Amino acid sequence: MKQGTDDLRAEYRELADLVRSLSPAQWRLKSDFYGWTPWDEIAHLCFFDQTSLLSATDPEAFARDTATLDSSLATGKEISAIAREKYGHLDGAALLAHWEPLSGRLVDLLAELDPKARLPWYGPTMSARSFATARLMETWAHGQDVWDVVGRRRPATHRLRHIAHIGFTTFGWSFVNRGLPVPGPIPFVSLAAPGGGAWTWGDPASGEFVRGPAEDFCLLVTQRRNLADTALEYSAGSAHAWLSIAQCFAGPPADAPPPGARKPAFAA
Repeated sequence: MKQGTDDLRAEYRELADLVRSLSPAQWRLKSDFYGWTPWDEIAHLCFFDQTSLLSATDPEAFARDTATLDSSLATGKEISAIAREKYGHLDGAALLAHWEPLSGRLVDLLAELDPKARLPWYGPTMSARSFATARLMETWAHGQDVWDVVGRRRPATHRLRHIAHIGFTTFGWSFVNRGLPVPGPIPFVSLAAPGGGAWTWGDPASGEFVRGPAEDFCLLVTQRRNLADTALEYSAGSAHAWLSIAQCFAGPPADAPPPGARKPAFAA
C-alpha cells in the first residue's frame, strides 16, 4: 500500500509543479479534452479529491453528497459546470493553493488505511488500494490534458504500471459498459517499461496480443490518444476489438479522440 500512496503523492506533486509554472493566460487555454482549460482540469481533480476525503471519513455524508450530485447531473448539468460553480471564485493560483493540501490529506489518509478496507464510491465499493490507484490514474489522465495544452512532453515514469494494470483489468468492462458481448480470449499484454524491461499481463499462449510502449497503452486506455496515433502492435481479433473501445475509467461509454486530433507537436 505504501508504494501505491507514495506514487499517488508523486503524481499529485508532478502535476502541481507543472500548473504552478503556468501564466494566468495559460490557465485559460482550451485543451482538446472537451475544451477544458488547465483550470477546469485541476477543479475537476479537486472536486473528486474532496469527495474522496468524504468517502474515507464519513460514508453517510458521502452518500448524501452523491445523491445531490446525481440530482444535478440528472438535470443535464455537466460535471465541469458543477466544479466551476464550486471553485469559480478562485483563480488558478488560488485553486492550486486549495487543491495541494487537500490532495495531500487524502494521500495521508489512504496511507493509514488497511489496503483491503472498502470505501464507497460512484458504483461498487473499492478497496483502499484500488482507490489510491484510481486517483493516480485520473490525476495522470487529466494531467496529460494540461501537458498537451502547454505543448510540453511529460517524462514517463514507473507510475505508469498502475494505470496499465487498470487498463488490462478493465478489458471486460470496456465491452460490458457498451452492452457488447465480451470476446475471448483475453489478450496477452507486454509493454515496454520506462527505463527498460517489460511489464506483462495475461497468458502468453492466448493467441491474442498487445505490445508496445507502456505510455502509449496508458494514453489509449485513458482515451487521451487514438489507437492510430500510438506505436502499439496488436492481433486482429479480441485485441483489436478491445483497443478500439478501451476505457479504463468508470462512467458511461466514451470514445477516443479521432485519429490525429490529439497528437501534439511538443515543444520540449
